[in-house]
Amino acid sequence: MVYDTIILGGGPAGLSAAVYALRSGLKMLLVERGLYGGQMQNTEEIENYPGFTSILGPDLSEKMREHAESLGLQTERGEVESLEFGPPVHRVHLSGGEVLETKTVIIATGCEPKKLGIPGEKEFSGRGVSYCAVCDGAFFKNKNLYVIGGGDSACEEGVYLTRHAAKVTIVHRRDKLRAQPVLQERARSNEKISFLFNRRPVEVQGERKVERLVLENAVTGEQETVEADGIFIYIGLKPNTEFLKGTPIVNAEGWIPTDDRFRTAVPGVFAAGDVRETWLRQVVTAVAEGAMAAMSAYYYVEEQS
Repeated sequence: MVYDTIILGGGPAGLSAAVYALRSGLKMLLVERGLYGGQMQNTEEIENYPGFTSILGPDLSEKMREHAESLGLQTERGEVESLEFGPPVHRVHLSGGEVLETKTVIIATGCEPKKLGIPGEKEFSGRGVSYCAVCDGAFFKNKNLYVIGGGDSACEEGVYLTRHAAKVTIVHRRDKLRAQPVLQERARSNEKISFLFNRRPVEVQGERKVERLVLENAVTGEQETVEADGIFIYIGLKPNTEFLKGTPIVNAEGWIPTDDRFRTAVPGVFAAGDVRETWLRQVVTAVAEGAMAAMSAYYYVEEQS
């Protein structure tokens, strides 16, 4: 069987693409390796998605899945190992050895925050350790927070967190920030923000939630333990594009550049959501991009018929 489109990823971009593909009458399949909803499943509460003053991430994931299923969603569980590009037919190779054929592919595999890889980070994820200030900042009203990182995101999100927190400390492993000067100045001029330079986190501690952060001086090697209610980590994002390594559709960092129709460098292959080379990664933008990518795939199939 040759599908009209195969969607890789069942997060908000992938599920939105599925809805639009199904409503357009495309013969489609959605391939997902984990839980539907992507990073929404790891977000306790979403308060910036239009139509919901507040909704649990898993609940919004379920509503999106149910919507797609009501239209006849077909799914396949599996890990994508590689793509074999056409056109006219592209082949999706799954880890179990199965090969799927399709006229178009919509890549919506998302991204994930880079991890520190220190003790306590994984254990306290969602219990004081966060990678999204917009998602979780409101849960730390009048708290003492630490932001790890020295780039644009660390400064921007640090400033954002001061809307809720009593104090925000930006911790950077070097002796100066890497962020744009205007963002540095914005952070430095905020009376709630302080800085710790030449420090790297080595352990997150606590009982049922984050209570302490152990830091190591990058110059002297000495360690210190500070009290912390929450830790926000901004050391970069990693696109879920390992299966595309060495192909012409990813850039040097692994992100997928597209045009305004969400077309990649390969005809018939589209990308949407957090996996794209873009400047804002939110549920609402992923949903919009999934819809547009699906319609681009629809018109492509029509043109090739």
